[in-house]
Amino acid sequence: PIIYRALSSWYVRVTEIRQQMLKLNQQINWVPGHVRDGRFGTWLEGARDWSISRNRFWGSPIPVWRSDNPDYPRIDVYGSLDEIERDFGVRPADLHRPFIDELTRPNPDDPTGQSTMRRVPEVLDCWFESGSMPFAQVHYPFENKEWFEHHFPADFIVEYINQTRGWFYTLHVLASALFDRPAFNNVICHGILLDAKGRKLSKKLRNYTEPEEIFATKGADALRWYLMGSPIVRGGDLRLDDSGIDDVLRQVIIPIWNAYYFFALYANADGIQAKPRANSEELLDRYILAKIRELTEAVTQRMDAYDLPGAAAELEGFIDSLNNWYIRRSRDRFWAPARPSSADDKQDAYDTLFTVLTTLARLLAPFLPLVSEEIYRGLTGESSVHLCDWPDPAELPADPQLVAAMDRVRDVCSTGLRVREDEGIRVRQPLPSLTVAGHGVDALAPLTPLIADEVNVKEVLLSDELTAFGQFVLRPNGQELGPRLGPDVQAVFAAARAGTWEANPDGTVTVAGHVLSDSEFQLALNPSEGTTAAALRANDALVALDTEVSTELAAEGLARDVVRIIQAERKNQDLDVTDRIAVTLWTDSEDINNAVEAYKTYICEQTLASQLDVENQEAYGVVLALTTDAVRIEEGRLLVRRIEAE
Repeated sequence: PIIYRALSSWYVRVTEIRQQMLKLNQQINWVPGHVRDGRFGTWLEGARDWSISRNRFWGSPIPVWRSDNPDYPRIDVYGSLDEIERDFGVRPADLHRPFIDELTRPNPDDPTGQSTMRRVPEVLDCWFESGSMPFAQVHYPFENKEWFEHHFPADFIVEYINQTRGWFYTLHVLASALFDRPAFNNVICHGILLDAKGRKLSKKLRNYTEPEEIFATKGADALRWYLMGSPIVRGGDLRLDDSGIDDVLRQVIIPIWNAYYFFALYANADGIQAKPRANSEELLDRYILAKIRELTEAVTQRMDAYDLPGAAAELEGFIDSLNNWYIRRSRDRFWAPARPSSADDKQDAYDTLFTVLTTLARLLAPFLPLVSEEIYRGLTGESSVHLCDWPDPAELPADPQLVAAMDRVRDVCSTGLRVREDEGIRVRQPLPSLTVAGHGVDALAPLTPLIADEVNVKEVLLSDELTAFGQFVLRPNGQELGPRLGPDVQAVFAAARAGTWEANPDGTVTVAGHVLSDSEFQLALNPSEGTTAAALRANDALVALDTEVSTELAAEGLARDVVRIIQAERKNQDLDVTDRIAVTLWTDSEDINNAVEAYKTYICEQTLASQLDVENQEAYGVVLALTTDAVRIEEGRLLVRRIEAE
C-alpha cells in the first residue's frame, strides 16, 4: 500500500490573483468556445494556492536559501547569477544539484556567526517550469527583452483538452501574476484519439495502424487532412478509422490531383503557356473565379477563428465544384487541337484554370503541404508554395449573384440526374424536357443551356406554378409540441394531414388554431402523383422530367453510347489524347447502324476519329455485338486503330 505523509511545501498564492485570472481569460479565443467559461473558467473560479515544490533530487532547484538555525531566521530568494555572485563570491557554472547545494554562507542576521544559509532541499514542480516557458525559453529578462515583449502573448497554442488543469493553467497563472496579460491569444483544445472500440490508443495494445505504414500506403497528407478536418480539433474525441483516411484520398486528394493532371495533360499537348487571370467573358470562367474568391474569404475567416474542420469543409466543397462542374462542363474548350474560332476561348479556359489551381494550392498548403507543394511547383516553377503569400481575395472578381445562381443550377442538375437514376434512364439517353417549378426560378433563365446539356434534355422550362407539379406538406414536430400543447397536439397532426394550415410571413405556420415556430415543424415539398419529379435540396422548387423517348431521341442516345464505347477503347489502348484514330464497328443491329449513320459527324468529333466504318457482323462472324439493350461490347472487340495526328 502507498503511504501518504504530510510534508511542508512551497506555494504560489494563486487565490490573490484569482479574479484577475478570470478577467484575463475573457481575452482568450478558446476552440471550442465553451471551454473558456466552462471547463477552464470553472477551474479558475475554484483555483487554490499552488504547491510548486517537489521532494526529489533531479529537477530545477528552488532558488531559496534559508538559515539553518531557527533562532536566527532569514530567507533569501535569488533571481539572477549576479545576485548569487554578489552574496557568495562565486559565479556558479552549473545551477543543478549537487553543485548548487554546495553554495553556503554565514547568516548575516546571526551575530554569533554560528548559523549558515543553506539552499532548501526542494526542487520545482515541472509544471512550474512549463508555465515559465514563454519567457524562460529566451532567457528573459536578461536577454532578448525586446523580442519577448514583441512576441508575448503567443498568437496560438494547441494541446490536449485536459491541459485546462495543466499547461494551459500554469501558463495563465504565471502570465497573470508576472505580466497582467494572458499567455496566449488563441488556443485549440484537441480531444482524444480512440480505436474502433472506443479505447485510448496504446503501445501495449497496438490498437492502431503504425503511422509509418499509413505514410507509405496512403500518404502523410491524407492522415493530416483526416485529423485536421475532424472533431478532434474542436475538443471532441475521434475513433481512428483507416477507412476515413481512404475517404480523404477518394474525396479530396485524388480529385485535386486529377484537376492538376487534367490541366497539365492538355496544356502540354497544346503547348499553351497559361498565366494568371482575373476576368473572362465565359460564364463558367466568371463563376469559378468568383467562387474561389468566396472560398478564399471563407477559408481565411475560418482559419482566423482557428476553425480547422470548418476550413477543410469549405475546401472540400470547392473541390467538388471545380472537378464535377467547372472542368467537366468546360472539357470541350480544352480539347486539342483547338479550332481557330475557339483559340481565344481556349486560352481563357487555361488561364482561368491555372489561376484557380495556383490559388487553391496556396489555400491547401496548411492542410496538404506535400500535395500542394508538388502541384504549385509543377504549375509555376517557383521554389515553394510555402514561401508564397496567402491569397488576397481582392485580386479575384466578386459576383455573388452569379455564384448563387450557378450553385442553384447545380442543385437543379443533381436533382434531375437523381430523378433519371430513380427512373432507370441512362444519362446518355436524351429526354424531351425538364421543368423547374418554384418561386424565383426565372433567375435561372440565362443558365438553362447548362442545365439542358448536363441533364441531357432538349428543352428546359421555368415555371412559378409550383402547385402544378407538387405541394408542401406540413410535418409537426411531436417532441417539441407535445409538452407545450398537451392533448391539442392531436388536433395539430390531424389538420396537418388534412392540409388545413397556413404559412405566415414571419416563417411560422398556423394550424388548428396554434402558431408553430420554425423548430416545431418541417415543410416537405412532395411531387404530385403521376409526375416524375423531386424537390431541390433547398426545398423551395421541384424538378420534373418528361421521360417520353421518341425514335429520334433513342437514336441520339445510341450514338452517345457508341462514343462512350470508343472512348473506353482509346483508354484501353493507352492512346494519347491528341491521337487521331480510324474506327470500324461491326453490328447486326439496324437501330445502331442507323444511329451511327445519322450522328457520324458527332461521333467523329467526340472521339477524334478521322475514319468511321460500320460493317455487318455476319460478314465476319461473331466479332462484336452492340446490343440496343445497354449498348455494350459482348464476346468480341472494337477495332480502334491509331493513325498519324492531323
